[in-house]
Amino acid sequence: MSGPLIALDRIVSVEPGKGATGVRNIPQTLTIFDSHFPLRPVLPGVLVLGSAGLLAEILLKEQTGRAWRLAGADRVRYRHFIRPGDQMEIRVDLEELDEHQARLSAVVTVEGRTMTTARALRMVPDGGLT
Repeated sequence: MSGPLIALDRIVSVEPGKGATGVRNIPQTLTIFDSHFPLRPVLPGVLVLGSAGLLAEILLKEQTGRAWRLAGADRVRYRHFIRPGDQMEIRVDLEELDEHQARLSAVVTVEGRTMTTARALRMVPDGGLT
C-alpha cells in the first residue's frame, strides 16, 4: 500500500499485541496539493487513513508473520485539516485479532492536537476477502 501518497517516514515503536506509533511528514511537494486544493492545500482524509492502515499492516505483519491490508474504516472523525509542513504522529492500537481479520483503532495528531480518529480500522490478510 505504500507509495508517495500513502507513506510513513519513521516507525517510532511496534509492540506486537498492543500497538504501534509512526511519523509522516507532509511536504509541500506532494502532487496531490496541485489539485486538493491549490489555494488552500489540505491532505485528503483517505491519505491520512491510508498511512494509519500502513502502520497497522506493519504491526500485524510483525505479530503474525503474514501480510495484511486495510479493508475498511468505521467511525472516522476528521477534526482539523492537515496541511503542508505538518508532521503527523500516527498511533494504532490492536483491539481484536483472529486469523481472518483484525480491528484496530487509530489516532492522528499534529503537535499534540488530535486531527483524525478512527474507532475501527478493519484489516484482512492480504489476498483475503473483505
